[in-house]
Amino acid sequence: MTALAVRVQMDLGTRVVEFSLPAETDILRMSGWGPPLEDPAAAISRALSYPVAAPPLAELARSRVSANPAATACVVISDNTRPVPYKGEPGILWPVLEVLLGQGFAADRITVLIATGTHRAVLPEELREMLDARVFSSGVRIVNHDCRDTGSLSYLGTTRLGSELYVNRLYLEADLKVLTGLVESHFMAGASGGRKAIVPGLVGERSTQVFHGPAMLASPGARDLQLEGNPCHEESLQGARMAGADFIVNVTLDGLFQLTGVYAGDLEKAHALAVEQVRERVAIPLQAPYDIVVIHAGRVGINHYQAAKAGVAGASAARRGGFLVIAGHHTDTDPVGSAPYRTVLHLLKIIGPERFDRLLASPDWTFVHDQWEPQMWSKVLARVPPGHLYYCATGLSRRDYDVIPGRDGNVFLPAGERYGNDPALIEGMVLGAVSEAWRRLRKDAAVSEGAVRDGAVRDGAVSRPRIAYLADGPYGVPVTRGGPL
Repeated sequence: MTALAVRVQMDLGTRVVEFSLPAETDILRMSGWGPPLEDPAAAISRALSYPVAAPPLAELARSRVSANPAATACVVISDNTRPVPYKGEPGILWPVLEVLLGQGFAADRITVLIATGTHRAVLPEELREMLDARVFSSGVRIVNHDCRDTGSLSYLGTTRLGSELYVNRLYLEADLKVLTGLVESHFMAGASGGRKAIVPGLVGERSTQVFHGPAMLASPGARDLQLEGNPCHEESLQGARMAGADFIVNVTLDGLFQLTGVYAGDLEKAHALAVEQVRERVAIPLQAPYDIVVIHAGRVGINHYQAAKAGVAGASAARRGGFLVIAGHHTDTDPVGSAPYRTVLHLLKIIGPERFDRLLASPDWTFVHDQWEPQMWSKVLARVPPGHLYYCATGLSRRDYDVIPGRDGNVFLPAGERYGNDPALIEGMVLGAVSEAWRRLRKDAAVSEGAVRDGAVRDGAVSRPRIAYLADGPYGVPVTRGGPL
């Protein structure tokens, strides 16, 4: 490997790690998040008063109360796994509640419903961190959706793809339904926000078995930044239409979680406008895939489960059979993920992606909670072989690495430093992985036809491996002529 020359940074949330990569490394970045809004409060107020393809929120609220003085309202929010701004100057929840209260909705007839999907309930102390203090003092009710509480759900019907749709009854029975959320690229549904607040946010666990099922996620259309032809998006949208939504308030954020846009109004049209803005900002056009790709898991990479986003983004930039180096700092109480996730992930590691995908598609397979993320890792491993994937993360134990597919980056550290929790250790792991991948490419005499097609080979040997560093981690989406992975 040539001398290290390119300085790079990895923003891992609690720590920014800086080090060097080979001089040949291409630094790939998004075009930019867009500038943060100078006056977030004014932008939120303006969006509520002049929404996209919908009456102003105040007008909607006033009409509901006029028709029924005892009208109820349900305002849906994301749980604490999403960085939606719900407090402070950029907070979008209190301005919504303030409008409803100002138009005559009684506080005890307003429910703030947390769209947990299949996640656990948000704890009271976590809510205090998430929400504006005025929300608690206002007297509105705050409720966690529970996908396993069948008594709190109502059956709406069956979707085109076969989901038996059970949705939170509090939401369905409300006279005014308002959704909030964050719009960013999503490696299954194309983009988050909008319809996803309902499906999967407010549905029963049984209703997720198609939405997060193997057939859905195996579709080439279920990928970042694609809505048209994406069955995951289409299933979510159909469910949201069946449940209904009167108004949405969606936002876009930059890498520091500052507000860059507020999109309020019609469920589909306001969301589509936000998605178009995201697409313009995060897509990274590639001329050709790379031999070695380095990516970090970003602030979202609190565990291996969440780092799947970085895996998919990184694999999108790698040629088939290439190398992928993933860096992360895992701070979650379970740095790998839930028990079902660990189990299914370990199965993937043992049997490999091809057999794993066949098993999930088998009629004998029983749907397992959190199986969708191992399936996304399987997509990564179908492009980057397990022996070519280097996982370089702190916060993991030796036993954790036993269930994680790919190569353990700790082997490149001195024995006494392995499996530590200091992000500074990531540099040694990443540099060791890149150096080994470089050597393997240069020495590999058995060159695949795929590598030759991708231009990585000259005269039967790898002359100068092409290296890329995805500086924005999982937030940027590499796009080639064939689209994202």
